[in-house]
Amino acid sequence: MSSRDRILGRVRRALADVPPDEPSYDAAVTRDYLTEHGDRDVARTVELLAENLADYRAIVHRCAAAELPALIARLLTEHGAGSVLVPPGLDEGWLTESGVTRVADRAESTAQELDRVDSVVTGCAVAIAETGTIVLDGSPDQGRRRITLVPDHHICVVRVPEQVVASVPLAMPRLDPLRPLTWISGPSATSDIELDRVEGVHGPRVLEVVLVDQ
Repeated sequence: MSSRDRILGRVRRALADVPPDEPSYDAAVTRDYLTEHGDRDVARTVELLAENLADYRAIVHRCAAAELPALIARLLTEHGAGSVLVPPGLDEGWLTESGVTRVADRAESTAQELDRVDSVVTGCAVAIAETGTIVLDGSPDQGRRRITLVPDHHICVVRVPEQVVASVPLAMPRLDPLRPLTWISGPSATSDIELDRVEGVHGPRVLEVVLVDQ
């Protein structure tokens, strides 16, 4: 018997005495909590997102859609990037002004190969203002989860205002729970027992978020 079979067997035994007409968990739990805190307009919600991203030590940029290719080119140059990882569905126009070597997101790429790439540019699924969180869901403009965990420099583009929500409860209906969701609040960081902060342990050391006004 496999581990999977043993776990499913335990679940079935635990549910053996549950009446078939018992309400599901979602139906039984009252969800009358606030979906957001405060009454903010769109502009203030975006400002709160920028503030909380910066508080988590992400580097935040604002630009118009027409300025995005030049900004990405500048960020790659300033980081000294010689190569950039590109998800298959990334808008090709975003990199038109960058001369950095592009590396495709390939299923057969090893961790060592990804580690040799200097930067990665992606879109996102949604951005949450109250928590300063960016959520990736593996869509074509974001690629596989690992491409945003191995390279040291991640440039993430957020379309404003359509991808910005105030809170986690407002973000959840936009997300598919069957997709590989990655929740990012600032660059990768951890602390040891003496609270010495170390960045880049399990993700990029540098996270740059570009808020693009549509």
